[in-house]
Amino acid sequence: MKVILLERVEGRGSIGDVVNVKDGFARNYLLPRHKALRANSANLKVFEGQRVEIEARNLKAREAASASGDKLDGSVYVMIRQAGEGGQLYGSVSGRDVADAINAEGGAVDRSMIALDKPIKTIGVHPVKVKLHAEVAVTVSINIARSDDEAVRQARGENVINTQFEEDAAFNAEAAADMLDGGAGKLGDDRDFA
Repeated sequence: MKVILLERVEGRGSIGDVVNVKDGFARNYLLPRHKALRANSANLKVFEGQRVEIEARNLKAREAASASGDKLDGSVYVMIRQAGEGGQLYGSVSGRDVADAINAEGGAVDRSMIALDKPIKTIGVHPVKVKLHAEVAVTVSINIARSDDEAVRQARGENVINTQFEEDAAFNAEAAADMLDGGAGKLGDDRDFA
C-alpha cells in the first residue's frame, strides 16, 4: 500500500515521502496513529495544503521530546527482583516494567517507547533505549539486583555474581584447610580406638 508519511518513520522515510509499505503495517499502525495518509490524489492535495502545519506540529513535538529526553538521558533506575545464585531472574523484566520504573520516579513514558529487543533475564546494569519521538532517543540504565546493597555494589561497577563465587570459593577453601588442620574429627589425644 502506498502512503504519505506525516512524520518520520524509522526505516521508511520522513515527512512528505510517498512510500510503499505492507498493507497490515499501514492499516494497523500508520493509519490509526495518524502517522500516514493513503497515497491518492485527494490526500496529496490535502497534505500539500497542510504541510507547513504538519511540519510545525512535528517540530513542536520533537522539541518537547528533546526537553524531556535531556532529563532522562543517562539516568539510572533500580529494580529489585528475585534471582537464583547464578544471577538468573525468576521472571523477566519487560518494556512495561521499565516504563513503570521510569514513571514511578517522575518520568512520563509509555511502554511502546521502550526499545527492548528481548526481555532482561539476568541481574546487572542494563542499558535500555527509550524512543521519545521518531527523531529523539535516549538511553537509561536499569540496575536489576536482589537487594538494595547489591544494587549499590553493581552501581560502583562490581560484578556481584563473580564476587559471590569468589567469596564462596574462599570460604570453602578456608573450611577445607580448617578440617585438615584438625578442626573437625580430631581427638584431643593420640589414642587409637581401633
